[in-house]
Amino acid sequence: MSQKNLKEYWSKNVRYLIILLSIWFFVSFVLGIFLAEPLNSIRIGGFKLGFWFAQQGAIYAFVAIIFVYIYLMNKLDKEYDVDE
Repeated sequence: MSQKNLKEYWSKNVRYLIILLSIWFFVSFVLGIFLAEPLNSIRIGGFKLGFWFAQQGAIYAFVAIIFVYIYLMNKLDKEYDVDE
């Protein structure tokens, strides 16, 4: 892989990481901690929504982010011809 392609590859990789970790931060910290009180007025399945985001939502979001990252990296690897 040429030096230019290597820089582009890692630039896109880091961009994916920043975006996905920002989403995880938003779900786990903003919705689960900072906005927990306003969200607690909404109930889902008998549980307060703020509590749900703090206990379950962040875990589900993290697992979904892992699968999205795998998909994006497989696509990126094929684009730069570094797939297995």
